[in-house]
Amino acid sequence: MLTRHPLSARSSRLLAALAAGLLAALLGAAPAFADDTDAISAGPGDDRTRLSYQLQPGQHLDDEYVVRNTGTTEQTITLFATDAFNTDDGQYALLDTAKKPTGVGTWVLFDGSQTSEKLTLPPGQQKTVPFTLAVPADARPGDHAGGIVVSSQKGDGQILVDRRVATRLYVRVPGDLQPALTVADVAADYRATLNPFDGSTAVTFTVRNNGNVALGAHLVVGAKALFGIPAGSVRQDLPELLPGNTRSMTVVVPHVGQVGYLNPYVELQPTVSPDALNPGPLRPISRDTLAFAMPWWLLAALVVAGGVLLYLRLRRRSDRKRAAAWIAYTEEEARRKASDEREAVSTGTEGGSA
Repeated sequence: MLTRHPLSARSSRLLAALAAGLLAALLGAAPAFADDTDAISAGPGDDRTRLSYQLQPGQHLDDEYVVRNTGTTEQTITLFATDAFNTDDGQYALLDTAKKPTGVGTWVLFDGSQTSEKLTLPPGQQKTVPFTLAVPADARPGDHAGGIVVSSQKGDGQILVDRRVATRLYVRVPGDLQPALTVADVAADYRATLNPFDGSTAVTFTVRNNGNVALGAHLVVGAKALFGIPAGSVRQDLPELLPGNTRSMTVVVPHVGQVGYLNPYVELQPTVSPDALNPGPLRPISRDTLAFAMPWWLLAALVVAGGVLLYLRLRRRSDRKRAAAWIAYTEEEARRKASDEREAVSTGTEGGSA
């Protein structure tokens, strides 16, 4: 029967005790190393993803907005509304906190008369804030876009961190709705490769929202060869473009062979967000331009073929000249031999007579 050595048993108990002490120390020290977190969330009190309304000029309504402190520190929060715009890459954006709105952002009031409201929320707390949306009597028909923003600013005066959470705000004023996207300034640049059956066409164009309704679009950008033969296409979605905004784009159509004549085109089907109000029928738009995919392989083949034909033609001409010279030479030789024979015969005849 095996027996455990006393020293070995004491060592095991000592190691176990040290391990337990270390684990307890780590667990006890964990809260001291945990960082406090600043986090906020906000939105409508129901399942809406955006605040979307349809109001007549001069009309107003009341709604609620819920602000939550989801962090572990007390938060001082400012709630306000502002205007929206599209960035250069077409994304939906809101004015900076310090910039004053001039559009729909001025239509939202808190506590009946205030353009902003300041809240202090302990960790884990939330507050439902009522607000009034009042449409001016002279508001023009169409979509007016902005957002309700929750801003929590912290800093020491030199570095200011502005943590913002926002919900999109759309107000449609009924009347003469004009959903209208346009495509302009279409241009194309073909980029050849060493492979004659490959290449790409960069199609550049500008999309403008000339109407008064916020619209996105399904895009098809491609190119056609002679007789409308498809040479390649790309499909993508255009983010929502607000009224009066413009976006310039370049879409590269791959795998376009060097076919010579090209007809690059842009086809656009306007769309509305599933959460937006339907403005009615949306007509598709198509624009195109001309480009040339230089068929270097064909030109090289023509040059080679032309060189071969030229060589053959020159060779035939040279052969004809040599043949003619050889015929002239043989004829001359024949005449010379005939003349020599006649002279020989004539000399022999004269000698015999003597």
